[in-house]
Amino acid sequence: MPTTAKICGLTTIETLDAALAGGASHVGLNFFPPSPRNLSADQARMLAARTPDQVHRVGVFVDPDDALLDMAIAAGRLDILQFHKTAPARIAEVARRTGLATWAAIAIKTRADLDHARDVAGAASAILYDAKTPDNAALPGGMGVRFDWSLLDGFRHPLPWALSGGLDADNVAEAIARTGATLVDVSSGVETAPGVKDVDKIAAFLRALIRSG
Repeated sequence: MPTTAKICGLTTIETLDAALAGGASHVGLNFFPPSPRNLSADQARMLAARTPDQVHRVGVFVDPDDALLDMAIAAGRLDILQFHKTAPARIAEVARRTGLATWAAIAIKTRADLDHARDVAGAASAILYDAKTPDNAALPGGMGVRFDWSLLDGFRHPLPWALSGGLDADNVAEAIARTGATLVDVSSGVETAPGVKDVDKIAAFLRALIRSG
């Protein structure tokens, strides 16, 4: 199965167009105010309107309340909800209420962190393995940190999964070969500064993905 890509944290038409032109299967729209990638309802509507239906629109959240979820789902025409630092019971509740697919982000630093993947097996539709950021970090992801991919060796994934954390055009082929990931997620690896996506970096990442197949 060819590996596909989610370009996460898009904020402008130009970078969205670069993601679509390069063949991204998913686009990530962030709804977390402390993030430099956070979107207003108007921005989300603008990006969603330009995204064809065959490309998945993923809303990225950090333990959101219902009001934020409802706004984002409507404005971003979301079909997938990605949760960071959110309890499995809450993810399951949102899945039941909205009927949408849910991804649970699991922060990885040691093999023991993979135990949390089993915790969300009955709640989420899929798992996003991401690198654990420092305890004092303002953001739960999108900081260019990667984890040791060998930690996934031999692990029996309880759900479909995607790989994130420190990916860029230079290492994505190695990451896919090492882990067998069929979906990869990039944010800071296609930026020139936090929250500032670069059309050339997006294009290079997606070209590297195609070559890896």
